[in-house]
Amino acid sequence: MSRMKPVATPLLLGFESNDSILAQIARTNDGYPPYDIERLRKTGGNPDRLRITLAVAGFSESELEISLQANRLVVRGRQADRVDGDLLFRGIAARQFQRVFLLAEGMDVLGATLKNGLLSIDLVRPEPAQVVKKINISTAQ
Repeated sequence: MSRMKPVATPLLLGFESNDSILAQIARTNDGYPPYDIERLRKTGGNPDRLRITLAVAGFSESELEISLQANRLVVRGRQADRVDGDLLFRGIAARQFQRVFLLAEGMDVLGATLKNGLLSIDLVRPEPAQVVKKINISTAQ
């Protein structure tokens, strides 16, 4: 029995290379840290933006890393074990994470802020250009 690929429809041509990226993202994201994605509507002359907010309580700015790799926004957090005195109970684990977001072509990262345990990453959404191209038909003789 053959397995269906996630993008296995004859109407989506040229998306075959995205199958491996989608599979990798599905394996990487384990649900931690929780996040929100919101759309910020146009204000004045600013275009629509997207904001990704991750709950990263306990992480400092130096323990977080954000990178953009081939249309993938990768957010990593690495905490070192803290030995501050004699703990009677450890309920807050020093946990590492990696969260990956697949961005559309042309998306741009405006910046990131860390405030009150929330990491906010602002993205600008490109204005789609409406291009119509006429294709000439030739006849074989």
